[in-house]
Amino acid sequence: MTTQSTLDVIVYAPALTIKDGRTLAVVHGMERTIPGVRLEWRVADDGRLISLPQRDAWLTEETKDGSFPLVCNGDESYPVTIYGLQTPARRAPGRQPLLDVHAELPLDEAVIAAAAEVLVGVAEGARAFWGHATPSSAGVEIARQTRDPVHKPGIPPRGLPALKLPEKIRAPEIPHRLGWLNYWSAAAAEAIGFPDPTRDADLLSRARRTESGGWVVQLTDAPLDLDNPAHLDALQRAYERFPEIGGRAAP
Repeated sequence: MTTQSTLDVIVYAPALTIKDGRTLAVVHGMERTIPGVRLEWRVADDGRLISLPQRDAWLTEETKDGSFPLVCNGDESYPVTIYGLQTPARRAPGRQPLLDVHAELPLDEAVIAAAAEVLVGVAEGARAFWGHATPSSAGVEIARQTRDPVHKPGIPPRGLPALKLPEKIRAPEIPHRLGWLNYWSAAAAEAIGFPDPTRDADLLSRARRTESGGWVVQLTDAPLDLDNPAHLDALQRAYERFPEIGGRAAP
């Protein structure tokens, strides 16, 4: 695999059941949004790429234990991957188990242009509560905002606010953090108070509704770069606007 910059897409959805049809909906949703990409390969334990001529049947059979295995496009020079994990109830908001879907794509012009559609395809296929698509470099720093006095002490980077551990957040509809492109289901948008026409004019200029009634909200025109002061300011202002995100609002 190459070390090029990537766009990381993560969505959080209700837990999978055995042979859950959402697995195929997620994978098909991703394929529809990236021209020419077919996720019809898996990676063996020894790293070999193995073709999946009956991919849909294989994925249906392998959707178990609340997760589904990684599938990819089989191109090591341009790797596109997706897989699903389960967050157990004890580590999840509202003590409800979750499906976490993780996709990774090269951060090039084609992917940047399609990024919002990719996020929607994955999120709505999973019937997600919320999710985001963020360049890996910014995503690493945003992940470091999660702090806990006992389990994860420290200070978040760049003056960003500290976010609670997921299990300390009261409900799965409340986003744990922000990203470059943010998917908020109708329930998530209601939980954080979006949109407010008088307060969200700037965000609404880069937002759109989805077919399910959710929202995709883009923080910055270009992919989020926290070395850019304007981008860091946009992220800070969004956290100030939505104190529910990360469990920071007063109970």
